Amino acid sequence: MLRWQFAKDYLLHRFSAKNRHGLHSPFVYRLVDEVIYDFSPKKVYTEVENLRNQLLNDDRTITVTDLGAGSHVNNNKQKQVKQIAKNALKPPKLAQLIYRLAADLQPKTIIELGTCLGTTSLYLQKAAPEAKVYTMEGCPQTAAVAAEGFRKSGGESIELITGNFNDTLPGLINSLPQLDFVYVDGNHQRDATLNYFNWCLPKVHENALLIFDDIYWSEGMKEAWAEIKAHPQVTVTVDLFWIGLVYFRKGQVKEDFKIKV
Repeated sequence: MLRWQFAKDYLLHRFSAKNRHGLHSPFVYRLVDEVIYDFSPKKVYTEVENLRNQLLNDDRTITVTDLGAGSHVNNNKQKQVKQIAKNALKPPKLAQLIYRLAADLQPKTIIELGTCLGTTSLYLQKAAPEAKVYTMEGCPQTAAVAAEGFRKSGGESIELITGNFNDTLPGLINSLPQLDFVYVDGNHQRDATLNYFNWCLPKVHENALLIFDDIYWSEGMKEAWAEIKAHPQVTVTVDLFWIGLVYFRKGQVKEDFKIKV
């Protein structure tokens, strides 16, 4: 049932989404034209994908602690690293899009909820080398594999925080003067997602970007995305099906966009 509904949602999105043409918002047009649709190869892609290839060949078995909604593919607690790399890592196309969004914004601070094995964390660190990158992971053994990858791939400056997001995220937010770039890829439940959004709100600013992953994961995630879009502080959202972008630009007409990727 879940797979059928997901496929239906994808087809509906494809039929209703736009490309760069017909966009009347200069801000969103530039974002789509110069960032989302920038498919040119970049050296950094090869660097991070080398780590992905190593993980795809890693036969070690680890114990996975899942504090969220679990997996649509494999909910066994004992998993090989290569299985996690195959099923749970963001695919290159999506991870590289997140890289371009961060590179375009050049935030001073980046928070990622859901480190997994760390490839997207590395993309974020390489997108904004001057930024302080915090990545948060609930599973200690998964986080340990990610930390190994950081050491191998020049990501030693990434601060990896292990623990339940409910315990670790509020303190991190409170310690920062503002939030520039937050990528939420963890838990995948309605109430948890809305909690993360609401915790971030006091620290966002006009140029901040919040990214929510898997906005069509379940009925609960679709409800959370609808509530986020409707929030009065939110002015622009961009629905890319796999992820949703949330902006807080003052003076901008409130609009929601669906874009084909």
